[in-house]
Amino acid sequence: MLKPLGYLLIRPLEQAYPTNPQLAQVDGIIILGGAEVRDGTARHYQVQLNAAAERVTAGLALAHRFPDARILLSGGSGVLRDLARESMPGAEVMAAAFRETGIAQARLLLESRSRNTSENARLSHDLAQPKPTDTWLLVTSAFHMRRAMASFERAGWEVVVPYPVDYRADGFLEDIGWDLAGHLDTLDLAIKEWVGIAAYAASGR
Repeated sequence: MLKPLGYLLIRPLEQAYPTNPQLAQVDGIIILGGAEVRDGTARHYQVQLNAAAERVTAGLALAHRFPDARILLSGGSGVLRDLARESMPGAEVMAAAFRETGIAQARLLLESRSRNTSENARLSHDLAQPKPTDTWLLVTSAFHMRRAMASFERAGWEVVVPYPVDYRADGFLEDIGWDLAGHLDTLDLAIKEWVGIAAYAASGR
C-alpha cells in the first residue's frame, strides 16, 4: 500500500512547471548543486555525479545551446560535515564538469558558500547582480523547483524561468512494482520536499 505513496506525493511537485519551456532570450543559466559527489570527486580527481546528474547534463546542454549566456553554479561544501577537508564545494565540482566539456572558465560564476536553497538564491543574486531586464534559467530537479522558485523570487530575482529536470515519478503503474528501495527513496524525497516547502513558507525563505 505504501509503494505508490511516494509517486502520489512527488508527482504534484514535478507538475508545478512545464518541461522544456519555450526559450528565446537567455542571459544566464543557474544550476543548483545537489548532483555532485563532492568527496569522491576530490578523492579521485574525477568528476562524479549522483542520481540527480540531469542538473549538470541539462545545464551543459543549455550552456552550449546559448553560448552567450553566463553560467552560475551554486552549491557549497558543507564543511561542518567535512572535518578532514576531503570534499570540495559543489560549485567547483560542477565547474570541472563544464570545463571538461569545453565551456570557457570566463563564462562561469561560482557561488560556493550556500548550504541550502534559500542561500542558493540570495548568494547567487549577490554574485550575479542581474539586471531587471535579464532572463535567467533556473535548473534543478523537478520535485525541488517549487521551493527553489519561491526562494529566488523572495531573493529579488526579477525574471527567472524554471527549467525542471531529474524527474522521479515515472508513472503510477511502474511505482506499484517491487522496487522497495526505490519506492522508499522517492517517498523520502517527497516528504522532505513538502516539509521544506512548509518550513520555507513559514520562515519567509
